[in-house]
Amino acid sequence: QVQLAESGGGSVQAGDSLRLSCAPSGRTSSIYALGWFRQTPGKEREFLAAITRLRNTTYYQGSVRGRFSISQDNAQNTVYLQMNSLQPEDTADYYCAAATEVLMGTSPGQFAYWGQGTQVTVSP
Repeated sequence: QVQLAESGGGSVQAGDSLRLSCAPSGRTSSIYALGWFRQTPGKEREFLAAITRLRNTTYYQGSVRGRFSISQDNAQNTVYLQMNSLQPEDTADYYCAAATEVLMGTSPGQFAYWGQGTQVTVSP
């Protein structure tokens, strides 16, 4: 089992930045990649970014590429999502997720473990 703990959400104004953190625990040796998703009420969970643990290969959803950045600190066993130039449409619950097998895509089904989520609210 893998447990994921997100932190760093909050309320900001348009144009501000936030950095989300995700700290995996448990069987972390089984993790192939960590990713970030977000979800708003009534909508499907949306992929944002992912990073592979060993090779640091990154994947981004096209609409956030250049504005969001995923990174990891293996010494701290933490994955980050740096979000810049936030807009009200970025308001959502943000989730960290872990994949234990080679990614064949970026759908939620590729990820076996999920955190509880952290809320991000962006005001105009």
